[in-house]
Amino acid sequence: MSFRINHTHSAARTGVISTPHGDIYTPAFIPVATKATVKTLTPEQIRSTGAQAILSNAYHLYLQPGPDIVDEAGGVAKFENWNGPTYTDSGGFQVMSLGVGFKKVLAMEIADLTEKDIRAAKKDRMARVDEDGVDFRSVIDGSKHRFTPEKSMEIQHQLGADIIFAFDELTTLIDTRQYQENSVARTHRWAKRCLEAHERLSNERSHRPEQQLWGVVQGAQYQDLRRRAARGLMDLDREARAAGHRGFDGFGIGGALEKHSLGTIVGWVTDELPEDKPRHLLGISEPDDIFAAVASGADTFDCVAPTRLGRRGGVYTLDGRLNLKAARFKRDFTPIDAELGGYVSENYTRAYIHHLLKAKEFLAGTLCTMHNLFFVVKLVDSIRHHLEQGTFEEYRDEFMSRYYARS
Repeated sequence: MSFRINHTHSAARTGVISTPHGDIYTPAFIPVATKATVKTLTPEQIRSTGAQAILSNAYHLYLQPGPDIVDEAGGVAKFENWNGPTYTDSGGFQVMSLGVGFKKVLAMEIADLTEKDIRAAKKDRMARVDEDGVDFRSVIDGSKHRFTPEKSMEIQHQLGADIIFAFDELTTLIDTRQYQENSVARTHRWAKRCLEAHERLSNERSHRPEQQLWGVVQGAQYQDLRRRAARGLMDLDREARAAGHRGFDGFGIGGALEKHSLGTIVGWVTDELPEDKPRHLLGISEPDDIFAAVASGADTFDCVAPTRLGRRGGVYTLDGRLNLKAARFKRDFTPIDAELGGYVSENYTRAYIHHLLKAKEFLAGTLCTMHNLFFVVKLVDSIRHHLEQGTFEEYRDEFMSRYYARS
């Protein structure tokens, strides 16, 4: 497994991540298959969007069907008939979403939010964090469970994804500076334990394909904490390799990011990280965020937004978002986006999808999800092409001025 840089353009770059299940050409958008499925789509339909890899969640697959089942099936790629590169999230996101938070997405703007909009009251929290790990209750049946760095590594090794992430604590933008400092230090200690567990499990499971472990950089909106976290992971990597053990093969950039400074924050981190290892930005998919992140040196991205939006009737077009539930689409017999193209736009009309949405037919979610994934994957593929052609800024300005013209 390796990472090769093909082209650089200031901090941005194109490259190839090689895995046992195939190559990923970067920059790349990685659709989220939380429970070993991208909701509403078959693997064949996911492939038709141009997606190169998918990301599943260790927490959810641990609860159902269980990592032992996935392991017995031959790993998550074989289990879900994807048979391409796969990622698994460590479960760290659930530390936040079930612990201090109860929203399914991270707030990127907090000016108009109160603490209760972002954080759950202590009595409502389903997870508790301590130095050793996290106690939590299942969202399925309320049963009690515990994740530690070692447990997360054990689960992710059983799931068998090509790229796995170290267990981290995810904080919100409204956590205090002191808590952010403590959390970064705790995530560093957890990362060290993850490296040690990964080394042991890799040796024990040498009959399975080699997996890449990526460290996760936290630190919220604080420059010194972000840089400290990145340097700390690099120190752990050097220590592991000096001892003849496996280190980090790449890095994730996680946690709450203020939208207006996303590119700046990513830039702080990539300034510190080694150039010869890939960087994954967790939870980003809006076009302006993607352009900012790529320009600052991020290589891959994942987010549930395109699929969640699609199931609700929201679709992307080159001229901005549309909500196909709106009455104005009842007699609109044009494609979602004729210029963009793709399977959905070439075969179905806005009026038909509007009908499906109003009739609550499952096919509506399938078609809107396919279209949205095609849109985002094609956008990132186009970014990669323009980086290699030296026309990234021109493409960005042209795309953004059109997409956000209505804003």
